[in-house]
Amino acid sequence: MLSEARTDHALISGLVGRARDIAGVAGRQWDVLNDRTGLVVRVDDVVVKAHRNGTDAAILAARLRIATYLEAQRILLQPVRSREGRLLFEVEDRLVTIWPAGEPVRPDDVDAVPWEHAAHLLARLHTIPTRGRDVAGPLPPAGAPHRVARGVAGLGDGSASAEIRRAFATLPAWTYSAGDTPAGSGSVVHGDWHLGQLVWHGTARETPGWRLIDVDDLGIGAPAWDLARPAAWFAAGLLPPRDWGRLLTAYRAARGPAVPPEGDPWPALDAPARAFTVQSAAVAVARAREAGRPLDDVAIALVDACRRIANVALRPCGYGDQ
Repeated sequence: MLSEARTDHALISGLVGRARDIAGVAGRQWDVLNDRTGLVVRVDDVVVKAHRNGTDAAILAARLRIATYLEAQRILLQPVRSREGRLLFEVEDRLVTIWPAGEPVRPDDVDAVPWEHAAHLLARLHTIPTRGRDVAGPLPPAGAPHRVARGVAGLGDGSASAEIRRAFATLPAWTYSAGDTPAGSGSVVHGDWHLGQLVWHGTARETPGWRLIDVDDLGIGAPAWDLARPAAWFAAGLLPPRDWGRLLTAYRAARGPAVPPEGDPWPALDAPARAFTVQSAAVAVARAREAGRPLDDVAIALVDACRRIANVALRPCGYGDQ
């Protein structure tokens, strides 16, 4: 089932044209990479993104500023500038950014998934100073809570949706409202990290390596957010214990602040992991409904996890064991 974004030929044509003008690519080959969270089109060796309708230009500009600094630290890809130095553009009334294209992780090759590299990047991101000359100006709050609330708002009727809403009702307010933040929320965080946000990039003029991508939720928040999705998948039985152990061990070795350096990590991870379980389940159920198909195994596992969340009081332990 094609979404409305895929049929927006005027927007796609405008993105390809902007890639030609700004990045100097030929634009002979292009492909739609994503049409769910905005529209992302690869044109030759760059990626052009039309951000979702309603994106705040000032907040996105602040995120692009920090992305430029993070690229110098070899943490995140830097957006492509125009000859005039601009990073943010408009096409068909949509805010647009342009990025170097990287090679994504291959999740089907489980032994090659770079969990340790991902952990080191996240730990370095979480320890970036938030004040000083390097990161000048205020930074926006991370967008993770908004994603949770948006996912639940998109639910329809049905038993699965009811289970997800029951789980949502158990969450502390800071996990779905940026206006209510817990202690330890002063780190730079990605806000929507998963393996799809990791690419290999490098040229003859640059040091090749793994980099984070996607700045749409980048900002100040609790660093546990960036471990919350893999923690949620581990607790739901969707991420093997070995892979979760590799990520967590490497993150601790890199002195990441999201969890204690040793001992039980769940007191720090439990609430955001529950929130990401709710969000992921809501998105999976909504997509199945839009496509007119039954829930797949992943969606069923996430809804089952929501049922467990709703059936126990929130407490500092891994809900996957309950």
